[in-house]
Amino acid sequence: MRTADLRARYWRIVFFFGRVTLGFVWWEIVLRRVGLGRLSDRTRIERARRAAVRFRALAVSMGGLMIKVGQFLSARLDVLPPEVTQELAGLQDEVPAEDVAAVKAVAGSGLNRPVDERFAWFEETPLAAASLGQVHRARLRPAEAADLGFEDVVVKVQRPHIQQVIEVDLAALRRVGGWMARYRPIRRRADVTALVEEFATTTLQEVDYVAEALNAETFADNFASDPRVRVPVVVWELSSRRVLTLEDVSAIKLADTAAISAAGIDRSEVAQVLAQTFLQQIFTDAFFHADPHPGNLFVTPRRSAAPDDAPEWTLTFIDFGMVGHIPEELRAGLREILVAVGLRDATRFVAGLTRLDLLLPGADLSLVESAAEQVFDRFGGLRIDELQQIPPEDLVRFGLQFRELLRELPFQVPENLLLLGRSMGILSGICTGLDPEFDAWGTITPYARRLLEEERQGLPQTVVEEALALGRLALVLPGRVDRFLTRAERGELAVRTPALTAQVARVERSVTRLTSVVVFTALLLAGAILHSSDEVIGRLLMAASLLPLGWSFVNGARRGPS
Repeated sequence: MRTADLRARYWRIVFFFGRVTLGFVWWEIVLRRVGLGRLSDRTRIERARRAAVRFRALAVSMGGLMIKVGQFLSARLDVLPPEVTQELAGLQDEVPAEDVAAVKAVAGSGLNRPVDERFAWFEETPLAAASLGQVHRARLRPAEAADLGFEDVVVKVQRPHIQQVIEVDLAALRRVGGWMARYRPIRRRADVTALVEEFATTTLQEVDYVAEALNAETFADNFASDPRVRVPVVVWELSSRRVLTLEDVSAIKLADTAAISAAGIDRSEVAQVLAQTFLQQIFTDAFFHADPHPGNLFVTPRRSAAPDDAPEWTLTFIDFGMVGHIPEELRAGLREILVAVGLRDATRFVAGLTRLDLLLPGADLSLVESAAEQVFDRFGGLRIDELQQIPPEDLVRFGLQFRELLRELPFQVPENLLLLGRSMGILSGICTGLDPEFDAWGTITPYARRLLEEERQGLPQTVVEEALALGRLALVLPGRVDRFLTRAERGELAVRTPALTAQVARVERSVTRLTSVVVFTALLLAGAILHSSDEVIGRLLMAASLLPLGWSFVNGARRGPS
């Protein structure tokens, strides 16, 4: 790919995000400094939606990494407003197919021999085309087919020059992320640098087809004892970092409910098995398929030549480029949160969030704890059947209120939790589509009981830890009480009221800004009036009006955002 084209791509991305950033500064900083904050508030939702529409158009036209960026951002409910995530949620990973000659050249380079020498047949029309690569059907040569027991395969090939495109796109995103990280309100809400690096790590893993092949084999090993689950076999002799050859396991897509029923397969049973496989992935294997959309899942009816003890159908997973890992520390944090929810203990809940690294440095833990208390007060202690009886409008209202609070707080959701939440959301929709009466609670209950049993088995150690904590408190408490009484006698106690302090500070800043704006307006109007009679004095007054306006900006920046 030509250097000039890569450079143009880089600057196109930088200019787009630069325009978005400047727009944000104008509406959220400049206009607020001159008393037009209400106008900014009224137009914020529509401005965010328009920016998302423009980015969606940019992503579709550029392809490459930009589509992945849109998909990544659509899952960041903790950082972006819903108007943006909803607009980006429909961004499809579908782009025009690459020229087959160029694809064959990449495949031949990755396999060290021309495609026509490596396969008995290679279909030139792609089976699927995506932003980072595309898939073609092919057939193995007789000798290899005899060794493996199948001849039909699918070949996944990277797009030409995709590595260069990824490097350029990531460089542009890192530059933009550096700009955004300098702005304090953005820095409080999200670690932009970490977000960019998370996205970079995920993308680089997705274009490493050796890693994808290993993921597929790990998944297959985890379900080796379950005859209901199938994973395509990797043809290692015809695979590399840029080319991946797999057994062709195409069958009935999970979204084709009519075809599933026509094959005599119980759709509710399919939904149950699908949910059970994901519960095993999350709670047992700690390794899960992070992109379980219907195109990556098939239902394969039993073949006539299958053994008598074979199941009537199998659930087939494909595309392991995006997987999630749940390390022990993450599982421990999730367990901490589970126990906190069970006890309705907001303090322990915040401790679990901290252990999961969900809170950015500087987070107001008391505010987070207050939000947790609100949730526990409203929903804590209700049984499942009682939760189901809560009016939907109450749930929606409370959910929107809490989501807004989450977006305002400095939360940073780790990538694994995002992938897990995204996977569970997709899974829920698939199961409901297969069986409108799908009972998620009945499927989850055995796994929930297992977790609670593990917690119960660890109770003695927990009791010891709590006893030690109380003991340490008992040792230091007398000294703390003595110091408190001594300070009280000396009159050195001060009562901190953060809300009142913040309110006074806001009033002070408002008075300062109002004074600056009044002086700015007076000088500007006087200059405009005198300009027609005395052009020099008029221009001097209008120029002087910039001084109080600049003072307002400097004073506001020094004191911090209101």
